[in-house]
Amino acid sequence: MSWYIKVLKNYAVFSGRARRKEYWMFVLFDFIFTVVLYIIDGFIAIYSNIDIGVLSLIYALGTFIPALAVAIRRLHDTNHSGWWYLIGLLPLTGWIILLIFYVRDSDSTYNDYGPNPKEEVVAPAI
Repeated sequence: MSWYIKVLKNYAVFSGRARRKEYWMFVLFDFIFTVVLYIIDGFIAIYSNIDIGVLSLIYALGTFIPALAVAIRRLHDTNHSGWWYLIGLLPLTGWIILLIFYVRDSDSTYNDYGPNPKEEVVAPAI
């Protein structure tokens, strides 16, 4: 859950890098919350004009920017530009390519987007 909160705290931070664990934990909790909200929407039966529950719609709109930001930071971690996210617009093959990028391990200790987030920064002893 702390990874989910971390992504929400970095609401619109598109620079830097996101670890594989940060990305996938966000996706997991986002999926769980979405399913729970769909179930609640089914019970209270309040729907918007586009046949989606009001709670689910509010949640989807609220987490759209953080989800996009963490996906782009994850691409940065594998040393790819955030523009690669648009390859997901290609039917089937685009999502497969993105999935491969998302499951890959972090690129070297330092790339164009900053230091490896796995490396802990240790302050020098005084």
